[in-house]
Amino acid sequence: MSRCRFVLAAIALSMMAQSAAYAPPRIAIIIDDLGYQLAAGRRAIDLPGPLAFAVLPQTPEGELLAKIAHDKGKEVLLHLPLEPVEYSGPAEPGGILLDMSRTTFRNTFAGAIESVPFVIGVSSHRGSLLTRHPGHMAWLMEELLERDNLFFIDSYTTHESVALKVAAEAGVAATKRDVFLDHDRSADSVAREFERLKSLARKNGQAVGIGHPYPATLEFLEKEIPKLEKQGYKLVSISQMLLARQDEKEG
Repeated sequence: MSRCRFVLAAIALSMMAQSAAYAPPRIAIIIDDLGYQLAAGRRAIDLPGPLAFAVLPQTPEGELLAKIAHDKGKEVLLHLPLEPVEYSGPAEPGGILLDMSRTTFRNTFAGAIESVPFVIGVSSHRGSLLTRHPGHMAWLMEELLERDNLFFIDSYTTHESVALKVAAEAGVAATKRDVFLDHDRSADSVAREFERLKSLARKNGQAVGIGHPYPATLEFLEKEIPKLEKQGYKLVSISQMLLARQDEKEG
């Protein structure tokens, strides 16, 4: 290579490195638990930007809300109920349990995903028990691969989850939640957790936040999402974030 060409190549590489270094931190936001309340679901879907909406299976308004989200260009996830360690409520429609056989697992999953149209990925609902079990997680990854390589989002309700490890072994694109925005539904807590989400994005280059269609959460996001770009962040869809992470691993 001539000295001139070498210098030009070095400059180009330097510019690329600087561009990567100054790339804005990426934030992806998922709104969980859609399917029971139509008005709250519609308000959530109207939030600005490329948010994703995780719809519970076999719920009264789930199919309609999935269609509304899709029509507005938003990403739709199946919010699949997985058995938790402790839960005293009634059995959830479409829920996956630890004592299911492989056949029952397959049939239950099929019924769940067929009830929510336009799904491009699956996220876990609860799951502090089931996500600890490699066998059941392997079954789930098999189901995702059989359906046009759906991706998986671990809501990460337990640090003992093996879901991402099993997904990686199976070749399923996957990531986990970094912050629950509204574990405490108060406005002050939502604001505090949103700041933590931004802090993690600055530290790691990207972060995933999960919220719910609660009034305080929606009111806060309606005001704060439009400010993100001026604050130096890039709001991306969850599928874009997964693609970016894959590109970074391969690079």
